Amino acid sequence: MKFFNKKNKLYPPIEPFNSGYLKKGIHEIYYEQCGNPNGKPAIFLHGGPGGGAGSFSRRFFNPKKYNIVLFDQRGCGKSKPHTCLEENTTWDLVNDIESIREELNIEKWLVFGGSWGSTLALAYAQKHPEFVTELVLRGIFMLREKELQWFYQYGASEVYPEAWKGFLKEIPEEKRSNLIEAYREIFNGDDEDKKLSAAKAWSKWEASTSFINHNPEAVKDSVNEKFALAFALIENHYFVNKGFLNDENQLLDNVDAIRHIPCVIVQGRYDVVCPPTTAYELHSRWPESELKIAPFSGHSSFEEEITHLLIETTDRFSVK
Repeated sequence: MKFFNKKNKLYPPIEPFNSGYLKKGIHEIYYEQCGNPNGKPAIFLHGGPGGGAGSFSRRFFNPKKYNIVLFDQRGCGKSKPHTCLEENTTWDLVNDIESIREELNIEKWLVFGGSWGSTLALAYAQKHPEFVTELVLRGIFMLREKELQWFYQYGASEVYPEAWKGFLKEIPEEKRSNLIEAYREIFNGDDEDKKLSAAKAWSKWEASTSFINHNPEAVKDSVNEKFALAFALIENHYFVNKGFLNDENQLLDNVDAIRHIPCVIVQGRYDVVCPPTTAYELHSRWPESELKIAPFSGHSSFEEEITHLLIETTDRFSVK
């Protein structure tokens, strides 16, 4: 699979120079550092919620210039306990980011987040603007009702009808008026086989729609049992609870708190998961930000144009 274009491709694979677990209540948060210990600090916030960071996420930064920090959010990836929804809210994750910064003795850092990672980046920056040097955001998602309805009830279903059929199949017809809630009932139930089947369907739906061209490898990875359970159960938990925000416009309404922070927004024109209107609304409230539209791309950060724009941006911000 071709992940990138020739000009600004992913940096070569690297291994962490430091890793560990941060104990936070019932959770153990996995974190790692890669690249240059004396480089410019940057933290990568993965999507989902529940997606985990993964080794490819290390490669959006020049390892000679950046001290790259990654972590797996509560309940997913290498963090423990797996799929745990207790003490798992947006604000728990914001506190985890701060705890990692303090643990690693980092004064300030660039914050990089895509999809749900952009939501978390905005929430963190608005709470702790003094610790953020720049923001790099991709595929903007703010957990508003219209965004959830578009992807999980009606909208994206009209663009990917064959994939939508698999998402619907798990839910009886009489419960299809609120699919997020119907999936919640399954995920909170006692039928483990049904729970796994539904988790795979939930995860596969997003993987099937994330690339502008069908990506069979991404779809295959999405139905891995461990990944699918964390991804589906944690996403559904956050979506049922509206992201644990005070109101759905919280992140937009509080943007004035971070308008002084340099920000680049990268958005696929044909992003069906997080349509461009949300990125445009954020940019309209934040005219100092740069909005870069990838004209032939969907949602994934591994779309060629999006990879190019993200690395172009981290290269530009690499000077301390």
